[in-house]
Amino acid sequence: MKAHVSNAVYGVLEYAAYPIAMLLTAPILINHLGVAQYGIWVVISAAVSTGSIIASGFGDANIQYVASMASLGDSNILLRAVRSMLGINLLLGGLLAIACWILVPFAVIHLAPSDDKLQKICLWSLRIASFLILARAIESVCISTQRAFQRYGAAVRISICGRLLTLGISALLVLCRRGVISIMIAAAVIMILGTTAQLLRLQQHLGADSLWPTFDRKATSALFSFGTYSWLLAVASVIFSQADRLILGISLGAATVTTYALCVQLAQPIYGISASGLHFLFPYLSGRKNSADNVALGKTIVRAFSVNLFLVSLGTVVVLFFGRPLLNAWVGGAIAQGSAVILVPIVWSFALLGLSVTGYYSLLALGRVHVVTWINLTGGLAMLLLMSWLLPRTGVHGIAFARLCYALVTLTMYYPLIRLLRKPGNLAVSTVCEGA
Repeated sequence: MKAHVSNAVYGVLEYAAYPIAMLLTAPILINHLGVAQYGIWVVISAAVSTGSIIASGFGDANIQYVASMASLGDSNILLRAVRSMLGINLLLGGLLAIACWILVPFAVIHLAPSDDKLQKICLWSLRIASFLILARAIESVCISTQRAFQRYGAAVRISICGRLLTLGISALLVLCRRGVISIMIAAAVIMILGTTAQLLRLQQHLGADSLWPTFDRKATSALFSFGTYSWLLAVASVIFSQADRLILGISLGAATVTTYALCVQLAQPIYGISASGLHFLFPYLSGRKNSADNVALGKTIVRAFSVNLFLVSLGTVVVLFFGRPLLNAWVGGAIAQGSAVILVPIVWSFALLGLSVTGYYSLLALGRVHVVTWINLTGGLAMLLLMSWLLPRTGVHGIAFARLCYALVTLTMYYPLIRLLRKPGNLAVSTVCEGA
């Protein structure tokens, strides 16, 4: 129990530490960089984050496979799996970094169309960002493997320290009148050091002489059979999480997007804290499914859902009662007044999405990644169709309600999960029988 609490705390800390630090350093960066360069830094940070998610989309496959194999106690299989995962992420990250490098000049034209100085800053900063995407892809193998062993603290401490140190040095650099390029160089140096530390710690934990990337046939096949779906999930999450703001901005303008985005930002922790805090359920169930019967797994999932329900309920109550006063103190009365019609449906959409967390991790752990993928894709497409139909009729209110549709669809994950757990015997045995 103590280990689970520790993993949950580290999960939430990883989720919350960097955004909070960004909010604290934002005034310093804006005042000394200026609005234009700060905007470039925000875009580059978003590009690195998005590229890293896509490049490391096989991470859930690594957690599921390594956690399952760890329960069998074969260290050779584990090492081959990790080295294969490094090979996959090196290939994906490398291809994405090259694509980004090639596309940088086209992006620069749109980011700084008439300012030669800003174009130069954009060019070199984005090229450094291309390298960071590759480094993040390698680092993610270390983090996902440590999570598979349910050792969240070992990986999260290095990751958080690296990101917080990057923000701290960025603030110092701008105080010394340095620009975005210097910030990106410092970020690259810290990322190299952090990734090296992660690799050395992982190598020590595995007792391996080398973690040189390779492609073991059995491990790579297993990772791809799960990872193809988890990668598709990662790409879809990037698209669906940004589509509402893009559609709204094109249709109703930047001012409306600002109010909507702030409401989303305020309500997002309702889902985010549950998702990060309960992430340990994924590797835990992945390891237990080989030895525990479905009744025991079901009891664990019910307990996890109870915690899930408590976290979501607490977050929902807090945001519903204090959301508008917080917005008023944060950004002023005008925006808080504009949030009146959309904050409540946005809060409930994240609350319902938060309730799907237990089902999501349970199905992934039990090898039903294809079910999770198709449900999420169905929900996302339904959300986009509903947005396009409601927006001309009800405006921003329709966009907020379309998010509710997506959240409701994700809750259907509990139906296949309940059916799966009702099967008699051991899940690993029943899965083999189904495939025979």
